[in-house]
Amino acid sequence: MATTSSSRSRPRPEQRIPIGASTRRAGIPAAPSGVDVEVTATPRLSVLDRSLVRRGHSPAESLQRTRRFAVEAERLGYHRFWVAEHHGVPGVAGAAPTVLAAAVASATSHIRVGTGGVMLPNHQPLVVAEQFGVLESMFPGRIDLGLGRSLGFTAKIRRALGRDRESAERFGESVAELLGYFTATPDASVRAVPAEGLRIPMFILATGAGVEFAAQAGLPLVIAAIRGDEALRQSVDQYRETFQPSALTSRPYVVLSRSIAVAETTEQARRLLIPEAWSSAYSRVHGVFPPLEPVGDILARQFTDWEREQFDRAMRGHLYGTEAEVTEALAAIVGAIEADEVLVSTSGYDEDGLLDSYRRLARLFPQPH
Repeated sequence: MATTSSSRSRPRPEQRIPIGASTRRAGIPAAPSGVDVEVTATPRLSVLDRSLVRRGHSPAESLQRTRRFAVEAERLGYHRFWVAEHHGVPGVAGAAPTVLAAAVASATSHIRVGTGGVMLPNHQPLVVAEQFGVLESMFPGRIDLGLGRSLGFTAKIRRALGRDRESAERFGESVAELLGYFTATPDASVRAVPAEGLRIPMFILATGAGVEFAAQAGLPLVIAAIRGDEALRQSVDQYRETFQPSALTSRPYVVLSRSIAVAETTEQARRLLIPEAWSSAYSRVHGVFPPLEPVGDILARQFTDWEREQFDRAMRGHLYGTEAEVTEALAAIVGAIEADEVLVSTSGYDEDGLLDSYRRLARLFPQPH
């Protein structure tokens, strides 16, 4: 089971502090009015669901399951429910995050809804601003905009999207353009009318260079330990040290993205993670991320040496175990990087086991209301 030491943890605030309220006595500089991110005594728990397809089930069923899952996540007290963007992937149905976010927001009443994220190099910033302006207008105070810089998985998909690798290199410029549409004046040459004047919380999904973009733009950072926990700590330190306050966010805000599985036994929790780990390993070996398979079918396979190596690699870095084990391990990593929020991204074939895991996790870390 994954664990991380907490020797670098700092004292956390003793109460929820809405940004924009009077916080100077807490030693925190006041933020601009209208900013929506909050500092809490207990890190927020949120959900990222990528609408992974299960073998024997259609993509449509996966999307409908995402909507049902959002309703349950809201009932359990999770803070946000985000959906993702993947194009041309057989094992992922989540291809249109703005559309799916609208469906999720319609099915729920108060949980925040957003994207984890919109891959900005695939889109024109004007269109993204207009889409999220409409979303925020229809569901005021509930919409988040998470932005990533990944392109299509293959050259064929990139061509179909009308994008190339230079699109990712222009990410910083695209973020600045997008932000400008929300603050444009009536005399601007191009206006995203539905977005003007709206303050939608924006986040940068980062690995590597993305940390620099988040710090320079003055936006919250969403980060996973893709390169290991030590690299994660270094990236978070870099973000905090170079953060430039913006009109949206006055202080660094770190969201840790992690796959977390909780069950009655450690082995039961581990088994929940096997289907996605196998699909990830298969994609690294064969170039295609397939629908999730049942655990029994995966374990009955005769792996090649390369498949076994990639599968073992895909199983590393997750956090899983009993309730006591996960409580200790999650508290350690949250303390080590001083995370403000945890974005839980666990997927699996066993829907009942997966929902039970999310229920157990919600009980372990009661959320402020």
